[in-house]
Amino acid sequence: MTHESFRPFIHELAAASAEVILPYFANREFGLEMKADESPVTLADRNAELAMRRLIEKKFPSHGIVGEEFGTVRGDAEFVWVLDPIDGTKSFITAVPLFGTLIGLLHEGRPVLGCIHQPVLKQLMIGDGKQTTLNGAPVRFRPAPKLDAATLLTSDPLFPARYQDGAGFDALARSVRLYRTFGDCYAYLLLASGWADIMVDPIMNPWDLLPLIPCIEGAGGKITDWQGLDAARPGATSAVACAPELHEEVIRLLNR
Repeated sequence: MTHESFRPFIHELAAASAEVILPYFANREFGLEMKADESPVTLADRNAELAMRRLIEKKFPSHGIVGEEFGTVRGDAEFVWVLDPIDGTKSFITAVPLFGTLIGLLHEGRPVLGCIHQPVLKQLMIGDGKQTTLNGAPVRFRPAPKLDAATLLTSDPLFPARYQDGAGFDALARSVRLYRTFGDCYAYLLLASGWADIMVDPIMNPWDLLPLIPCIEGAGGKITDWQGLDAARPGATSAVACAPELHEEVIRLLNR
């Protein structure tokens, strides 16, 4: 079975998660709780992941699953699905539609398909490392500008100093033309479809990170960890995504 043969199933997973998520969006009855790490979780997060897990277990019972809310089963399987039902829960609980559902497929530990789904805006991005589409149409990074003309995105302006080198991030932010916090997975969708140039996340989990890699690479971008190492390697916990022409300079500033 080829990797591409799973693409229709990604559409199925995205539709199932959206069916759960949309009734909770901009609805104060979303059942907010705080996890042990003080990050928020809602009924939408949990029920959307359960819906996707049920579909995977029914159609591909030998496949593994890694999910944010309900952990890992068969993590050493040949094919493993990686699920983040709502990446950007802080946006979700404030009725901001800059969140998304992340779905990734690993083959022998490497990400081969990735999906970013924004159900409110009806945007479905799928990448395979060679091509990325948005609602079925191919998309690419825009031509790389010089750094002083670039747009930089991140998820939380306090996190670089907390988890990496805050001074390095400040140097990068001072070097670009525009800096905004349109973060989480939606920022990577903006990069891959040509609306921004650099996205950095100083702290990530596998379900935040792995589904993004085929989308960024398929759109002609480069994605590594904060130090410029392989983002798909076990233990990677950060991300820097940009056009290949900018990557070396961005990494140098972040780690100076």
